[in-house]
Amino acid sequence: MATPTSAKSSVEARPRRKPESLAKIKKAARKLFVERGYHATRPQDIAREAGLGHGTFYLHYQDKRACFLAFVEDARVELHSYIRSRVGAGRSLEDTIATTLNAIYEYSDVNPGVLGAAMTDEAVIDADGAQAVPLLLRWGRDWAQNVRDAMRDGTAAKVYDADIIGQAIVGAIHQCGSEGDRMGRKRQHVVDNLSRFLVRALKP
Repeated sequence: MATPTSAKSSVEARPRRKPESLAKIKKAARKLFVERGYHATRPQDIAREAGLGHGTFYLHYQDKRACFLAFVEDARVELHSYIRSRVGAGRSLEDTIATTLNAIYEYSDVNPGVLGAAMTDEAVIDADGAQAVPLLLRWGRDWAQNVRDAMRDGTAAKVYDADIIGQAIVGAIHQCGSEGDRMGRKRQHVVDNLSRFLVRALKP
């Protein structure tokens, strides 16, 4: 029979194990979503990859969709932090854009396949039929705020709708990056051309 002290220790131990199992689930989910994609990854696959029981998955996520959207949000936050650590205050608009573009490519190198996998969230549908907000759309909203800041600082023309331009910038980055890779273009060549184009378009 357990003593009150040992029983208390057992109760206290359970919450400490939960963050560890969540970290394992997240790591396994990230690996499988990148390697297999959303549709080919099952909750039991994630639990098995994490070295945990199938039921442990459901202690942390209601379903695969919830796990995937957590993966997407983690990728967005990671990328945002990665960019912020490289883009300091007081830079020119052209330097800010070029540094941001380079940071995006560097993040992709360090985390191969993560952004590509995360961008598939537009195909994920809620149970009530509402579509999940795609990573590209959220990323465009981040860029829209950058445009607003540039307008306020006087480094970008105030004739634009920042929300539209933010989405346009993301579209340009995504398309230019994909096409540049397909054509074997040097990354710096893509960054230089795109940053010059965006700066000239945004200048007052």
